[in-house]
Amino acid sequence: MAAKPPAPGREELRATLKKSRGLFRVVLLFSIFANILVLTGPLFMLQVYDRVLASRSEATLVALFALVAVLYAIMGVLDYSRGRILGRVGARFQSMLDRRVFDALLRRSVDPNFRNRPATGLRDLESIQRLLSSPALFAFYDLPWTPVFLFAIFLFHPLLGWMAVAGGVVLIIATVLNQVLSKTPQRESLQASGQAEAFAEAVRRDAEVVQTLGMRGAVLGRWRQQRDVALATSIKAADVSGSFSTFSKTWRLFLQSGMLALAAYLVLQGELTPGAMIAGSILLGRALAPIEQAIAQWSLVQRARQGWTSLTQLLEATPEEEEKTELPRPKAMLDVAGLTVVPPGEKVPTLKAVSFRVGPGMALGVIGQSASGKSTLARAITGIWPAVQGKVRLDGAALEQFSSEVLGQHIGYLPQDVSLFDASVADNIARLSPNPDPAKIVEAAKKAGAHEMILKLPEGYDTRIQSGGSRLSGGQRQRLGLARALYGSPVLLVLDEPNANLDNEGSNAMNASIEQMKANGGSVIIMAHRPAAIAQCELLLVMENGMVKDFGKRDDVLRNNVKNHEKLAANPEQPAKIATQRAPAIASDQAKPAASVALGQVPPAKAPNVERKS
Repeated sequence: MAAKPPAPGREELRATLKKSRGLFRVVLLFSIFANILVLTGPLFMLQVYDRVLASRSEATLVALFALVAVLYAIMGVLDYSRGRILGRVGARFQSMLDRRVFDALLRRSVDPNFRNRPATGLRDLESIQRLLSSPALFAFYDLPWTPVFLFAIFLFHPLLGWMAVAGGVVLIIATVLNQVLSKTPQRESLQASGQAEAFAEAVRRDAEVVQTLGMRGAVLGRWRQQRDVALATSIKAADVSGSFSTFSKTWRLFLQSGMLALAAYLVLQGELTPGAMIAGSILLGRALAPIEQAIAQWSLVQRARQGWTSLTQLLEATPEEEEKTELPRPKAMLDVAGLTVVPPGEKVPTLKAVSFRVGPGMALGVIGQSASGKSTLARAITGIWPAVQGKVRLDGAALEQFSSEVLGQHIGYLPQDVSLFDASVADNIARLSPNPDPAKIVEAAKKAGAHEMILKLPEGYDTRIQSGGSRLSGGQRQRLGLARALYGSPVLLVLDEPNANLDNEGSNAMNASIEQMKANGGSVIIMAHRPAAIAQCELLLVMENGMVKDFGKRDDVLRNNVKNHEKLAANPEQPAKIATQRAPAIASDQAKPAASVALGQVPPAKAPNVERKS
């Protein structure tokens, strides 16, 4: 039976560790000499008890002590050096994977199910870094020397050797039990703590709603419940690890006393020298030290193991983007053919066989009831959610042929909920670019009709915005989001409910931006509930249950699908009443929901697969 190939994520982590192989070898070399120098103490005791005291030679004592001082100094330098080297190994491991892990978190967060769970990727990486930099890793290098020290004890006397082996077996059993019994409490503690932190962060972001609706008591009660669960699981995990750590320490001290007692008995029987009695006790402590150290640091080991598993899954689910051949700047030609989209983490498609085409200088409005698939379509056009069937092409090239960075330069996106970052207004408009172009920043703000608004802020374009833009109104955030979408002059602009938070002035500025975008040869896609948002659109697409209900010239589609289209034409602020009753099927392919219209063409007024108002 063929061996199962290693997981790509695990191989990526191993490859990163392998880049520090040279440093690990240096630590191994230092550990060899450090453990050899551990014999300094037992040998010194042997010489003092068996030679110095017998000969009463002060010169011998001084010479031995001077030699011991030098050897201990060397051992201290070696221990210090290997600790510093491992600290840098851990820092190097984290530094090499920081960007990769954070990028994977960002890309995975387009999945709402993943986004709503605690994001532990960076904490998982830090847990591995802490293990690599901690004394726990010394036990790995020192443990192979345990048999050497036990063999040395056997040389003193077999009974002492078997007693040391028996004590070591007990500690090994304790280590295995610690691993088995603490695994579940450690995992539950991490999960409970993560859930409590995520809930607290969500509540903190919506503090105004909590305060206004009198929810503070209820929120505090629920948070307290989650916090108590996290605390209880943490105490349980600490109790398990602490009990084994205490046992190992107590057992080692008892074993050393037992070793002294047995050795003293052997001295009385004339089978052992006093020096060997003291040396054996010291060697026993050193032989069992790595095992005791592993038990004491086991919680750190368990957390790092869980972090390694989580990172393996994250990196495997989010492989690095492949290098894409750079294409020339595309024209504003959007072609959507048979597009079917299943939201990440779900199984039911929210878009089904959607087809349409939009050319340069044109604007398409997408309307429909809530949950009809408008926002899903916006995410698919911008490349956020991949298609499971069909293609989205920009100037003939499928979106997959562009890297996400390059695609973002060609497509401007204004989501329903505009998120601003903890940076200046200028930096937010420039998409946090490390080398922003001030001229392009001002140009984008003017296109969005936000220039005058920005100048009225306390420090203009240099005004610092807190994360989320809490100091700005909803309309101001919307206009800054539009300026950000227009930065760099994209060829396609996708607007999801752009008028949601705008007043009349903001709506006029938005319409002017759309007109300017079309005049410059760009295309605009507008997902809208309010008819005022589609005032600048030549084409209109009606969505229903994730399918295309109608597509064509705006006025024709409104006449076919909106009951109050005449009032709507006279007053764009009038709410649209979209008809939902379906006409009988005319052709055998009526079940096909997609309507495809070539650039510059309008579908026939009586197309079989176009549904009419009631």
